[in-house]
Amino acid sequence: MRGHATLLLLLLLAVASLAHAEAAEPLQLRSPAGTASASLTLDEAGQPRLSVSWRDEPVLLPSPLGAQFADDRLERDLRITGTRTREHDARYRFVAGKAREGRDHYRELEVDLADAQGRTLGLVLRAYDDGIAFRYRLPLPAQGDLLVRQDLTGYLFPRDYRCWSFNVGRFNTPHEGEFDPIQASKIRPMHLIDLPLVCETGRGQATFAIAEADLDRYAAFYLSGRGDGRLGLDTRLSPRHDTPEFAVRIPRAEVAAGGHLTPWRVLMLGDSPGALVESNLIAHLNPPTPIEDTSWIVPGKSAWDWWSGSVAPDVPEPGMNTATMRRYIDHAADMQLDYMLIDAGWYPGSSGGDLWDPSADAGRTIPEIDMPALLAHARERGVGIWLWVHFKALDTRMDELFALYRDWGVKGVKIDYMDRNDQEMVAFFHRMMRSAAEHELMLDLHGAYRPTGLNRTWPHFLTQEGVLGAEYNKWSRRVTPTHNLTLPFTRMLVGPIDYTPGGFRNTAPEKFEASFVRPQVMGTRPHQLAMFVVYESPLQMVADSPDVYVDAPGADFLTLVPTSWDETRVLSGAIGEHIVVARRRSEDWYVGAMTNETARTLEVDLSFLGDGRFEATLWQDGAAPTDVRREARTLDAGERALSLQLSSGGGAAIRLSPAQ
Repeated sequence: MRGHATLLLLLLLAVASLAHAEAAEPLQLRSPAGTASASLTLDEAGQPRLSVSWRDEPVLLPSPLGAQFADDRLERDLRITGTRTREHDARYRFVAGKAREGRDHYRELEVDLADAQGRTLGLVLRAYDDGIAFRYRLPLPAQGDLLVRQDLTGYLFPRDYRCWSFNVGRFNTPHEGEFDPIQASKIRPMHLIDLPLVCETGRGQATFAIAEADLDRYAAFYLSGRGDGRLGLDTRLSPRHDTPEFAVRIPRAEVAAGGHLTPWRVLMLGDSPGALVESNLIAHLNPPTPIEDTSWIVPGKSAWDWWSGSVAPDVPEPGMNTATMRRYIDHAADMQLDYMLIDAGWYPGSSGGDLWDPSADAGRTIPEIDMPALLAHARERGVGIWLWVHFKALDTRMDELFALYRDWGVKGVKIDYMDRNDQEMVAFFHRMMRSAAEHELMLDLHGAYRPTGLNRTWPHFLTQEGVLGAEYNKWSRRVTPTHNLTLPFTRMLVGPIDYTPGGFRNTAPEKFEASFVRPQVMGTRPHQLAMFVVYESPLQMVADSPDVYVDAPGADFLTLVPTSWDETRVLSGAIGEHIVVARRRSEDWYVGAMTNETARTLEVDLSFLGDGRFEATLWQDGAAPTDVRREARTLDAGERALSLQLSSGGGAAIRLSPAQ
């Protein structure tokens, strides 16, 4: 640790740890650049309380910490018996995602809090320049397994923040819904708020998000309103399925000697909502990958049969059969897509949700599918194959089926209908990640809980659902332009989203009609094109049927745009209203701009390009929702701004390449 600020920090910690009487003085921790800070105190009851500030403005008031075990609670009558500090600064490479490199730079304070019986609750606190994270070290009970009923962490607010929340209402959920604006005071004790919860601080554009990272051997948590009249939130752990009175059960033999570390509770902090989009904090808080050779992990775009209803007008009887899947493989090759995903229906008993068939066999194909022939044809066309599997068909045969798919030459597996985030399902996720890595299969998870940074540890986990995406256009009017402009600032903060963009049956919101086959999408075609830049997903589905892309305006952009990036910048944005994102791959920059139902002009600052001339290709809104105005122009060295005219539900996509 360096500098006068570090020396002052160490002195404060040393003085504060001398005696319990002096422990009432706060323990202070400040991030390396000083933007984020946290303070730990013990109140009159001996309960630890954590407060958080951003640029010295309070974000959290002193908020309660603690845990409830099988028969008691560890939260009061505590004293500080030890402290340890360190600073860490390291860079690492991402295999896929929104940046090529991450910088894991933080200051850390670990505190031991002991009760009269000698039990110690550990608190590990980290300060990053874009957030604060903390986790508990839970002690082994005097006898028996470690049983946790509830997390007693609270989040007390100094003001009635304007927030965006997703009230899932129940623990078993696919995590697909809207993040609606709500005042913090309106979040009730009976609500079950999914993560992230995003709030504006009321100080300029400063914004924070409550999230979770490194979820392993534990239950995920939700948020609920407090019932004590204080403005703020309480934590709710997802209960186990076998013993719902507990959230966590860890066999005594599996508890580390120093105690069991919980997942990280995270406050992402930034000067604007866009700053949170740029952050890699959730990834930093996860362990590095154990995979040494990652050459088989290849991000890309995929054709997909399910969303359109397996539409293939040039196939006599389209559906889940060899001819239709072959047509989609040819479509992927024609558009220079990397993959084709064969969705539900290819194996006997293939079904979803409550229609689960216990006799399903994901190791065989139905008579209508000739899998060897399809895989051979895909290899000839340079297209990789992904397969859909229900998680229950995989659960008891995981290694066997993954080995089979590897031997077939399959590149990845889409696993569906998990719809839970209790401790048992979290364990399934980790078992699945390890097995898929051993068999060199990439993963796309659907019916999955929201990300917690697991894709840093397991980079073959390219993307996941846990989002209300384009599939809802098949049966509802819920996927509105406003919803599309809320997702980047909420759900996408914690990890990639398999939204499945690329719908080319574009229509104005007031004319939209839900249809299970050949679905429409609200808004313009450039709105859909921009999603491939705005929405982070190293595996992107090009969702519509092959026929709509033939000679279609805008289809050329889908061929060009990458899915994994070296750098990401959010140039402007407001939650639920508009966004402009720039992402770089090698020397080329791609820009995606989107607006909600309000037509607007966006002035795009391109000063990040630096010196030199750039060739710009723009795909912009036209007179009708399906129209695309394509324009090519040269930007001189001094020309570093573009004005984009976006229609209602509109967008724009731009490619910028250094001029030769």
